[in-house]
Amino acid sequence: MNGLLLAMQFFTAIPVRKELPLGRREVTAMYVALPFVGAAIGLAMYGVSVLLVNYLHVGTFLASVFIVLTAIILTGGLHLDGWADTGDAFFSYKDRKKRLEILEDPRLGAFGTMALVLLIIVKIAVFNEILMRGSGNIAVFIAIPFLARASMNLYFSTVRLAKDKGIAHFFKEKISINILISWTLVSSAMTLFALGFMLTSVLIPIVIAVVIGIAFFMFRNWSLKHFGGVTGDLCGAFIEGMEVVLWLTVLCFI
Repeated sequence: MNGLLLAMQFFTAIPVRKELPLGRREVTAMYVALPFVGAAIGLAMYGVSVLLVNYLHVGTFLASVFIVLTAIILTGGLHLDGWADTGDAFFSYKDRKKRLEILEDPRLGAFGTMALVLLIIVKIAVFNEILMRGSGNIAVFIAIPFLARASMNLYFSTVRLAKDKGIAHFFKEKISINILISWTLVSSAMTLFALGFMLTSVLIPIVIAVVIGIAFFMFRNWSLKHFGGVTGDLCGAFIEGMEVVLWLTVLCFI
């Protein structure tokens, strides 16, 4: 239970007004619980889509705006912040040390703003297309946020740290990597199986697994090359980017 509460406390805007221990067991459990928190956020997004489209008869574009807004509100924009900071740092075309300094800068620059706006536009467009096709399946809404965070767990636990300080450093020193990887792989496999069963398709979960693998290794190599490893902001960017990639992948099949 502490792991779930910690995941909500650190990765969502849901208020958890309780002082919780941050030992190895609790931090590992927090990351194990993180994909399930993502699934709950996806379920809330699905609920908003059903309410607006099926009951209030709102147009698909406006409904898509509120679907995206739901995720932003529930996460507190945490992952979007990582995406924007990563955009600022990467497109600065500075050396690795300077890029890491830009990641730590709380100010938002021009490149981060453009990256953020582009991401939100793409998300709205994708959800609009999904709703227009009448393909807003609950299984997809739950699975994609789950798998994006599960694959982030693999990224975070298998890539070296870019900095020897910060919250990412603190958490990585605490997690039991083998336990986290095992739980993540098993839960992801079960999620893909359930998704295939719900969609009555063998191909879709296989393609999603392949896409996750390709995107994972591409982002891993990219972050090692340009930042020297993983940071908290890069983890947030990973989640946002992976979600969009997976939504676009699913869109090809519906």
